[in-house]
Amino acid sequence: MNEPVTDIFQRDRSGDVISLDDPEYPKLFRIIQKAIRTTAELNSLITDDLQEIRDVFSRLIGRKVDDSLFLIPPFYTDFGENIVVGKNVFVNHACTFMDRGGITLDDEVLIGPKVNLITTNHPINPSQRRATISKPIVIKRKAWIGVGSTILPGVTIGENSIVAAGSVVTKDVPDNVIVGGIPAKIIKSI
Repeated sequence: MNEPVTDIFQRDRSGDVISLDDPEYPKLFRIIQKAIRTTAELNSLITDDLQEIRDVFSRLIGRKVDDSLFLIPPFYTDFGENIVVGKNVFVNHACTFMDRGGITLDDEVLIGPKVNLITTNHPINPSQRRATISKPIVIKRKAWIGVGSTILPGVTIGENSIVAAGSVVTKDVPDNVIVGGIPAKIIKSI
């Protein structure tokens, strides 16, 4: 028999409703506070030393990133510790990764400027609206997310696919297509 999921981090990653009055919420909030401090440090770096940027980003996400990561600050996140980044990933400036549900960027992913990857939402029920529900985002190998696009909770972007600039992606994107619009729809195959 499987053990019930009781840790707030597991419950958050598995899509449970997390209330601000959850007895374990302070544990979650400590990670949020760490993310606030570390993103402020990252965004105040006065350097073009990519290794220094990678080092601070590694502390933010709690694991060492590959030396091929190219990230241009500023960068914003509400949590940080649920971000996984592959090799040869490029993240342009002014991106926001709300990662409580988990964000995975596979190898050779390109993220354009001002892209929003949002894994957390609020319940529809007004009595629970101040609570949150998180679902993962996965960006598969060699996908390219265009400038100013937003990827919503629970979405997977397929291998080699392109999300056109300014799109809002509300559902999974298959491999080898270009999507665009609000909500994003398939424009053509690659």
